[in-house]
Amino acid sequence: MSVGRFTGENTDWSIFNGKSVLVTGGTGSFGRKFVRTLLDQALPRRVVIFSRDELKQYEMDHDFQSHPNYSCLRFFIGDVRDINRLVMAFRDVDIVIHAAALKHVPIAEANPFECIRTNVVGAENVVTACLKTDVQKVVALSTDKAASPLNLYGASKLASDKIFVAGNNMSGANGPRFCVVRYGNVLGSRGSVIPLFRKMIKDGASDLPITDERMTRFWITLAQGVSFVVSSLSLMDGGEIFIPKIPSMQMVDLTVALAPGVPRRIVGIRPGEKLHEVMITQDDARNTFELNDRFIIEPSLVFWDRSHVKTKGVPVADGFYYTSENNPDTLDAAGLTGMLREAGLFDEDGQNGTHR
Repeated sequence: MSVGRFTGENTDWSIFNGKSVLVTGGTGSFGRKFVRTLLDQALPRRVVIFSRDELKQYEMDHDFQSHPNYSCLRFFIGDVRDINRLVMAFRDVDIVIHAAALKHVPIAEANPFECIRTNVVGAENVVTACLKTDVQKVVALSTDKAASPLNLYGASKLASDKIFVAGNNMSGANGPRFCVVRYGNVLGSRGSVIPLFRKMIKDGASDLPITDERMTRFWITLAQGVSFVVSSLSLMDGGEIFIPKIPSMQMVDLTVALAPGVPRRIVGIRPGEKLHEVMITQDDARNTFELNDRFIIEPSLVFWDRSHVKTKGVPVADGFYYTSENNPDTLDAAGLTGMLREAGLFDEDGQNGTHR
């Protein structure tokens, strides 16, 4: 594996000019960042925020009213569990970014029916609604937890990934094209450990909880995650799973970066939690190609034909796998501080990880 890193630089947002774009789960961390950047960088015809929380829609609407391109925003209350509502929302939509999901690992373990209804049935509904309307392209957000899943959240996202890949087999020659992006933990997003640790430090915690000192995780900034989705949209033919080359880090080093000198307290691994995250399994490697800044897992279904693909990646070696433990691109405390600064999550007075 060549050592490269996805940076998000030179992302082409012009693909959205004149297009109608819909984001499921659009009031979440990803959705808000995506929409803000989309309005800054492109001239879409219409941008639809599809979500089920009216308060978050109200707050987002208020936050965006001063933007020069605010007039193209539309807010649509709905749930991905409701196929009829999705079909109604997808009318006259060209591009769908599917970000809606239940993502909290322990909560999904304790509430499996709800996780399945949103992450699996919801994925089926999105694909079905696209097939019933004139949607052209769909990018579904996944997670490293979907590769060799240990927890229900990861298993539900693996099922979702399979549904979106197979959607290309159902869409025919002229129907919508579906792809998946898979990446790791997002710095500073809602539910991320970094805001949690920063709050604990601010509140005067005498130590920070660590589940296991051996634990490693992939890390990506929110802006990079958004750019990766857009760049994958430009590269897609339909059926691919795109995986960025991003750094990983030991969780103990993360606590050193956030709070030098603060002791650690080992609390044990939570239900469904892994020591190390996986992006590409050895079995995936048979269909995996490497580019400078990403990997692409191509589908094995009969609809796939390499003769028409845009990307000319190099096949990975037999037995290849990509995990947060074997990743050649690792972060130390200084490297994490640099990513936090790049993401706007670092204050020069040392309050790194706080939101502004």
